[in-house]
Amino acid sequence: MKDIRADRCALPQAFWRAVELQGLRPTAVLRQSRLPVTLHHDSEATITTAQLFAIWRAIEALSGDAGFGIKMVRETSTATHMLAFIAASYAENYRDGLARLVRFKRLCSPDELHCEEGNGRAVFTIEWPPGTEPEPALAVDASFAMLIELGRRGTGQPLAPIAVEFERAGPSTDLHDAFFGCPIRFGASKNRLVLASVDLDRPFISHNPELLQMLMPALSEAMREREGGSSFVEQVKSVLKRALPSGRPEVVDVGRDLGMSKRTLQRRITEEGTSFRSILDDARHELGMQLVTDPAIRVEEIAWLLGYRDVNSFYRAFKEWTGTTPMRWRQMGIPRLSI
Repeated sequence: MKDIRADRCALPQAFWRAVELQGLRPTAVLRQSRLPVTLHHDSEATITTAQLFAIWRAIEALSGDAGFGIKMVRETSTATHMLAFIAASYAENYRDGLARLVRFKRLCSPDELHCEEGNGRAVFTIEWPPGTEPEPALAVDASFAMLIELGRRGTGQPLAPIAVEFERAGPSTDLHDAFFGCPIRFGASKNRLVLASVDLDRPFISHNPELLQMLMPALSEAMREREGGSSFVEQVKSVLKRALPSGRPEVVDVGRDLGMSKRTLQRRITEEGTSFRSILDDARHELGMQLVTDPAIRVEEIAWLLGYRDVNSFYRAFKEWTGTTPMRWRQMGIPRLSI
């Protein structure tokens, strides 16, 4: 079985919606991070921890808002949060909800939330794989804010932690003080969120066993897929989607990204009953359909990002996919694909 803590992270569409809600364009964040501007459209894309942290630093630089991480969580409705948060909201109580959130958060990131309980306190800490650089402040804020918001929304009570400790230097902001509502210590040895054990047993007014039963199989299957790894063809397609904006990817380039030789890659693709050209066409098709739904990207730029020699070639391909033109597709108001 593959190590579920491998250095691969995924950012669900809920993350990018929260970024947009706070007034930042995902494309601007990705450019600032020096990552492909199409990354937020790829549902299968994974990034390294270093790239994830670069995205958080880009958000901080572009927004200039030390409270951005907290706002992302606080101002995102439960219905549009990531699936793990939604499922946790239907739990029986706060303790059960936290356990579900901690478990399924691993679908998106290699970090782990640990809880040590004793003396009436539950201390939550964030552990990243060995050698990981310090986690950006906004990311820590968002992780702790998510734990608190889960309890507040689930119980319907204005729960507050006993204490919050940050590794980074202060000072605290008014938003941090108002949101956490407890003593905040900076310069600590670890990032810690301390909750009262008695609060963990508070029942959730949002408890819904029927909906929870519907959601759990999908989350469990996603965990099994992550542990076992996605299909080889999907891995190749994901690499191609990331590589397209940088030029026309070749077999050797994809093989290098996947850690195998050109010959091995071609053999594996053949064993899957397909071809490199077919996977490339599928990747271009899927990415093109996603990019067209983003009004912030000009059609001419999409053609370039997909590796077409000119915009007319893209128009012909798009008409083969949909029977209409990219501009007409946008005018028809086709909604952005849900990922």
